[in-house]
Amino acid sequence: MQTNLAPEYQGTADGNAAEAILRKCVHCGFCTATCPTYQLLGDELDGPRGRIYLMKQVLEGATPTRKTQMHLDRCLTCRNCESTCPSGVDYGHLVDIGRKLVDAKVPRPLGERALRWALKEGLPSPLFAPAMAMGQLVRPLLPASLKAKVPAKQNAGKLPTGVHGRKVLMLAGCVQPAMMPNINSATMRVFDAAGIQTVIAPKAGCCGAVKFHLNDQDGGKAEMRANIDAWWPHVQDQDGRPGVEGIIMNASGCGVTVKEYGHILKDDPLYAGKAARVSELTRDVSEWLPELAAALKDRVKPTAAPIAFHPPCTLQHGQQLRGGVEQHLGDLGFTVKVTGCEAHLCCGSAGTYSVLNPKLSYELRDRKLGHLATTFGDAKPAVIASANIGCITHLQSGTATPVRHWIEILDDSLQY
Repeated sequence: MQTNLAPEYQGTADGNAAEAILRKCVHCGFCTATCPTYQLLGDELDGPRGRIYLMKQVLEGATPTRKTQMHLDRCLTCRNCESTCPSGVDYGHLVDIGRKLVDAKVPRPLGERALRWALKEGLPSPLFAPAMAMGQLVRPLLPASLKAKVPAKQNAGKLPTGVHGRKVLMLAGCVQPAMMPNINSATMRVFDAAGIQTVIAPKAGCCGAVKFHLNDQDGGKAEMRANIDAWWPHVQDQDGRPGVEGIIMNASGCGVTVKEYGHILKDDPLYAGKAARVSELTRDVSEWLPELAAALKDRVKPTAAPIAFHPPCTLQHGQQLRGGVEQHLGDLGFTVKVTGCEAHLCCGSAGTYSVLNPKLSYELRDRKLGHLATTFGDAKPAVIASANIGCITHLQSGTATPVRHWIEILDDSLQY
């Protein structure tokens, strides 16, 4: 796609990056076939190709409007279009740039600004955990709309105390310890059973995705640098001893972000090298599953109940990881399957999307749950498994079927 940048964007980092991405687009429209919002709305401007045209116009000097902003806001950033695109258009990074440029020129109404501020400051805040605990205490009294955002209080179980020669870092996350602490403790127990110690750096917090994708990119980058600082003593060699073997992510939304630290901070002279190293070391916990399965196969007593697996967009599109969970859990004896209908489509969670765009979000949730219910034909799954806390809580708000992280199911099956 030929692009003629407006003078204000020529020679800038955002302008150069956007132009390089735009030039790969060949207008084919394959992306519209797999875009969730296009499927729901049927509007060209609510599909990747249409949004690309909107961003191109802004970069070429057109004045963006509230309508421009709305169409970019409606994008889930699921990156399904990247999996579909035959030309390798890096749409996810382009829409980050486009939203930044549009928001700089189109002021939002006060209510929108207040809600977005509350999300970007509240979710990563130390105050989130006590606020969630209070919400869980009064959960039976909450209206349905709020109850959907407050999962029932969860028992985290016992943390392992073993010390092993092999060590990995794990990001605890910002909302996961308060909302579903058993995901982290289950991860630690599974790795401990495989002879690997999981280390959490106390000063590592939010991965930066919440602020970054709500267009506080400077705030998101500050959180990324703080994590790098917290992890670096564990990453670099100390006194001739090797550092951790890797950094594991059990929330695929965090994982896709940390894997992109190297890209996001590439122009930072102080952090570019460290960020690249952190991204290199980062792997989703499912990428460890072949090794874990081999180490634990004699200790696993799998449930016979059918498990429907929902692969999050951040896993299958953002990280391009497909099939591993189903394959390796299947090898261990679990009955796990991905739905044969629209498994590639987003469930509607998409970080803060379910708060900012609830109507579209819940339409996608109900559509996804309908397909998951038919994964095994007439026999409904006993449990729905996923790999990201956002998807898990969002799906659980619409079904009585338990929705869990797959590593919790593996942890339950271990014989101690």
